[in-house]
Amino acid sequence: MTGSGAPGRLDAMERPAHATMDDALADVARVGPYFAVDTDPGIPDHPLWRPLTALYGPALPDQVAAVRLRLGTTEDRVAASLFLQGVAGRLWSPALATAVLHGRVPELVPARTYWRAASPGPVLLAAPGAPALAAVAATLRRVIVDDHLVPLVSAVRAVTPVAEGLLWGNAASALMGALTVLTMASPAHSGIAVRLVDELLGAAPLRGTGDRGPHGFRRRSCCLYYRVPGGGECADCALT
Repeated sequence: MTGSGAPGRLDAMERPAHATMDDALADVARVGPYFAVDTDPGIPDHPLWRPLTALYGPALPDQVAAVRLRLGTTEDRVAASLFLQGVAGRLWSPALATAVLHGRVPELVPARTYWRAASPGPVLLAAPGAPALAAVAATLRRVIVDDHLVPLVSAVRAVTPVAEGLLWGNAASALMGALTVLTMASPAHSGIAVRLVDELLGAAPLRGTGDRGPHGFRRRSCCLYYRVPGGGECADCALT
């Protein structure tokens, strides 16, 4: 499933020239819910906010079970696949947006980036006081792919048998969804956004997960959404 929430239009002239990373995250949250990252400094002490290291470890089976119940499916692998795609979208969206719109990427260290337990719908994220890094593809790849998606893919495959290629296809699809929403919200920045995404898709482990053409992105694997009751084929589905 592609998409990262309903887009809002952003006016570049409204953005402060020297925004902090927290300010940049607050700004890009206006694009849509998938772009929102809480920066309240009290979050680390809140009992419902937990480090993402827990989500990629002991908390994962319960989260997959919750998604399975919410979707009405009996298949753990379907729930796990769609859960990973949702988390990937939540990570890619704000990181790509701050890179494109503010020229910086938040350092989302898993132990200091938080998700809110017992919350329905998309995973809620928080990263108070995240340092700012250079907005280049290599940084995005390290922050999102190496630090988050690699351990999450491994954790998902330890919980239920889902093909690794399918999961990386989900990650690529989530990135393309973030790109689509961001460029709709800020068309003037579409060039730099597309260049960053092309670099990300051109390197392992996203390389070979899909093809970009005149009619958009077509992935080479299926996220299994068609197996959800009432589901169907996504816009970038390999089965279409």
